[in-house]
Amino acid sequence: MQDKYRIVGPVYDFLSSVYSGRSIQDCKTAMLHAGNVSPGDRVLIAGVGHGRDALRAAELGADVTVVDVSETMLSKFRDLLADEAPHLEVHTVHDDIMKVIEYEHYDMVVANFFLNVFDRPRMLEVLRHLVSLGKPRAQLVVGDFIYPSGNPLARLFKKGYWYIAACFFWLFTDNAFHGIYNYPAYLESLGLEIRDKKRFSLLNIHCYWSILAEKRG
Repeated sequence: MQDKYRIVGPVYDFLSSVYSGRSIQDCKTAMLHAGNVSPGDRVLIAGVGHGRDALRAAELGADVTVVDVSETMLSKFRDLLADEAPHLEVHTVHDDIMKVIEYEHYDMVVANFFLNVFDRPRMLEVLRHLVSLGKPRAQLVVGDFIYPSGNPLARLFKKGYWYIAACFFWLFTDNAFHGIYNYPAYLESLGLEIRDKKRFSLLNIHCYWSILAEKRG
């Protein structure tokens, strides 16, 4: 499997911090708390990123599995786990998320800054697959760039801010180039119920959100 993050992966955390401060990190862990995750819950993380969400879920006592097609990103996560939480166990799977076929197996499926690597048709295909991996009443968490709203100037800032990242990752990782996805609308179209939204700001403008949706029983 081609590792598109071989170049970007080693500096992913640094770039995230420069680009957003703590906003991306806070967005990725926002829904992972004791009110949503119980000891023994099976939690699937699609795309490891810097891995803080996986650590948070494991700290809450969940049985955590991380899937990533990039060995570079998985290696960075293993280093983080060894350095900061060697007492925790997290299962890592080096594979395409579409090859994970444990249907209706997980209590929570997390896709933080993962779905935006795909063009719209592929993104919807992957999203449907992620929903199928959750049990009835499972929770699905999506953290990502917020769909533009507000006054024209705020919408313009949000779009411009997104396209800076979109251009960078298109150039260096060959990710798809597209506009900002309206994840709540897509989740509702697949029959999920939106339970919570948390927003995160840069320069007092909401640039990211974490969405918690529930699969119907």
